Amino acid sequence: MSETFPRRRFLATGGAAGALTAGHILLGPAVVGQDGAAAAVRSYGGAPLPRGLFTLGVASGDPLPDGFVLWTRLAPRPLDGGGMPDRAVPVAWQVAEDERFRDVRAKGVAVARPESGHAVHVEVGGLRPDREYFYRFRAGGELSPAGRSRTAPRNGAVNRRLRFAFASCQNWQDGHFTAYRHLAEEDLAFVAFLGDYIYESVPRTTTIRTHEGTGEPYSLAEYRNRHAQYKTDADLQAAHAAFPWITTWDDHEVDNNWADEIPQDPAQQPREAFLARRAAAFQAYYEHMPLRRSARPHGLDLRLHRRLGFGRLATVHVLDTRQYRSDQPATLAEAEDPARTLTGKEQEKWLVGGMSRSGTRWNLLANQVMWASNDRKAGPEKVYDFDNWDGYRAQRRRMLEFFGSGRAANPVVLTGDRHATWVCDLKPDFDDPASPVVGAEITGTSISSGGDSDPVPFHRTYDPIMAESPHWKYIGNRRGYVVCDVTPARLLASLRVVSSVWTPSGTTVATAARFQVEAGRPGIGVVDRQPEARTLAKAARRYDVDDDQF
Repeated sequence: MSETFPRRRFLATGGAAGALTAGHILLGPAVVGQDGAAAAVRSYGGAPLPRGLFTLGVASGDPLPDGFVLWTRLAPRPLDGGGMPDRAVPVAWQVAEDERFRDVRAKGVAVARPESGHAVHVEVGGLRPDREYFYRFRAGGELSPAGRSRTAPRNGAVNRRLRFAFASCQNWQDGHFTAYRHLAEEDLAFVAFLGDYIYESVPRTTTIRTHEGTGEPYSLAEYRNRHAQYKTDADLQAAHAAFPWITTWDDHEVDNNWADEIPQDPAQQPREAFLARRAAAFQAYYEHMPLRRSARPHGLDLRLHRRLGFGRLATVHVLDTRQYRSDQPATLAEAEDPARTLTGKEQEKWLVGGMSRSGTRWNLLANQVMWASNDRKAGPEKVYDFDNWDGYRAQRRRMLEFFGSGRAANPVVLTGDRHATWVCDLKPDFDDPASPVVGAEITGTSISSGGDSDPVPFHRTYDPIMAESPHWKYIGNRRGYVVCDVTPARLLASLRVVSSVWTPSGTTVATAARFQVEAGRPGIGVVDRQPEARTLAKAARRYDVDDDQF
């Protein structure tokens, strides 16, 4: 990655295209770049479309050295099924090297089809590596906001810097997405989103914002509406428009704590009903993420685990710890069962092989649930959340022994889910003081889930446990995201926290702490930290939250 990344603050307020009129952006003869586009153009015939087609913004994702995925969805009535006519609609797109689109490098026509919710996924190729590009769409005479993306360095490139952010857990009802307003102004190559993009929880009027609908989503139409509601958030749109995203899911995109074909509450969700729900959730997820066609759902399955390279510096291994897992255990003895798996055998083999052969200085795992052992009770009694890797101990031990084998260079696990920050050393046996440190894990906090944090009960609960957990290096529960600066010598992670998610504007962002992993030296240390207030900031009102873990 190049040494500097130009900052384009205009993207955080809607993009350069917002200042242009249709008369300035005639796309000219379009290159038909996807099957069926020519037929869609002919059958469409210029029939009028509703106004306000780009209410959900634009996005890009999964950067490669020669291109990336472009995404949008036509949805003039986003919370009412989208509001599009029941026919295919051509959508023109452009990619340029300049923000005013004078130097267009790729263009074409994609097809927004009703059976896909009128979502568009364009896989752009033929671009130059490690370079910034701008993109936009046009449909029905309307122009979308402009987005910015970036290609990855070419394979084998001797790049000496990579800067990216990771985030997770954005519950609409728990808070505003104020963190994204600040993230959009960072200098980043990409954003890794580690799960819980939407929440399936029922609407509540005692929260800061209320979910659409009348209950949990079960059908495709209901999941589309829930995704669309989240996508209407201006701060989330700004963050998508500013950088390519690498996305994966956790549980709330479908059902809390689901495992493969098993729902959280099998007594209330018969198997066939849950499988139909899972298929609907998968389809809606694909329709709203900047994913490649290889991730398109097939029956009950959607392949999300994948691998992206960034020159010789880093490989990002994207995990899926939901779709192939064994059901959560009920006891510690069950958690030690060697047959129990969080990834499935095929994905474990894929991960071990890919880390062994990556050929890069760093192996970064975009991961959903916490690897490090996390006792929930001080004292001799051990209490664990078995939805995390604590419930899959034999596989965790096997994987962490692999981390320490020398076959994979500098493994660092990047994790979501916890609505708090845990920075930990990784060891094959967390109960054995002699077990070697073999890697590092940074569990990032949430964008909004849990609402404005209350440090008092958090530290009252976890400070005594931290004293008994020498592999824990830092804990905190403020909202925000993590920025990682990677060089051949070290990975420096900065925890960026916002002043409030219950205030929609006027918030500030600060670096609460920084952590460092040195290449060739497993484990992680705290570089510096700001004093954390141990009292709750006064607020005009305390709102309920859906699933505050503290």
